[in-house]
Amino acid sequence: MKKMIPLLLAAMLVACGKSEPTATVPTSKPTDTVESLAANPGRLKELRQQCKTDRATLGDELCNRAAEATNRRFMGDDKTPYTPPKEQPKF
Repeated sequence: MKKMIPLLLAAMLVACGKSEPTATVPTSKPTDTVESLAANPGRLKELRQQCKTDRATLGDELCNRAAEATNRRFMGDDKTPYTPPKEQPKF
């Protein structure tokens, strides 16, 4: 019993030690910005499909950029002011 306690203590200290940094595999090109994705609908469509099927591999950052680019393509760039029609609509 007396020999078991130091052994368990040593095992716990080894398990709680610093882990070695793992090499991350870059999954996206550095040119995949929100603006470039909004300008390239083919790449945007490809990324959105990959994010739907395998978000864990691509990563949240790239999928969030693809979502923001989709929003910008749909909503516009918020620089066009609203201009109401000159004539009132007839209901």
